[in-house]
Amino acid sequence: MLRNPFIAFLKLIRIENLFIIAITQICIKYLVFAPVNAYSDFTPGLFSISLLSTLLIAAAGYMINDYFDVKTDKINRPETVVVDVSIKRRWAMILHILFSATGLLLGIFIALKCHNLKLVTFQLLSILLLWFYSTNFKKQLLVGNIVVSLLTATIPVMPMVYDFYLSAGTAPLIGSMTSTALKPLVIITFGYAGFAFLTSFAREVVKDMEDYKGDIQTGCKTMPIVWGIITSKVVTFFVIVITIGMLLLAGIRFYYLQQALALYYIIGLLLLPLTILLILIMRAKSSGDFKMASLLLKFIMLFGIAFTFIIKNLYD
Repeated sequence: MLRNPFIAFLKLIRIENLFIIAITQICIKYLVFAPVNAYSDFTPGLFSISLLSTLLIAAAGYMINDYFDVKTDKINRPETVVVDVSIKRRWAMILHILFSATGLLLGIFIALKCHNLKLVTFQLLSILLLWFYSTNFKKQLLVGNIVVSLLTATIPVMPMVYDFYLSAGTAPLIGSMTSTALKPLVIITFGYAGFAFLTSFAREVVKDMEDYKGDIQTGCKTMPIVWGIITSKVVTFFVIVITIGMLLLAGIRFYYLQQALALYYIIGLLLLPLTILLILIMRAKSSGDFKMASLLLKFIMLFGIAFTFIIKNLYD
């Protein structure tokens, strides 16, 4: 199937992950920030440009990661290798450069619209970090895990940042209305950023345990290789426990606000799957077991994003 150029290209850019990125920013913009969108200068057109910039840079990152990771992937998951099989190495590099450059130019355009060229730091740093992650950081203890988790955490924050800078020149009355309404929205958004960081970090460590065989043969120094599988499981366990604790605090808050739907959602679609995940990880022995845990984590991330519909319902 991966010999089909179109299917191979979608696999190369991780279309399912790009979908999650897009849904995350759309939900933050149009569900979490719904109360202030009427006063915002961050129009659907500008939002679409910023989203496209994010997606292009993320896709470029996946391309360059596969470009430098062919040897390891041929050991860990040979059936999914795209570079050198369906897409030539030079084309993967050319596409990476084109996607990165286009994403950066779109980022510059948005930064200029915000009257703050420093905002292009988001795009520039992302491109550089993704490059060095693929060439170096990924093979180092903790560094690669933290870099990916930090980049994931910026995804829900970016629409809020652009909204803030684009609304800075609004009339005093509107500015006052939006600043009053923004406070809880900012807290929610940073809550999402924290959730994204923790779940992404846990998933990166789980993936390292899944890829242990190929990583050790290619000289990587990931957590499972340096500290061992058992220690990596313990680290992942505590990261998930911290995530559960954060969600419990949110659940208690919704309990006192008498928001039953939000409380039941957190218990049923976030806390329960995370508890099951803890059991899966502690019992995992094979690469397939860790793959199952990684897949469950991806669904938990999706459930977290879908909670924005509950938040939107609280406003109505």
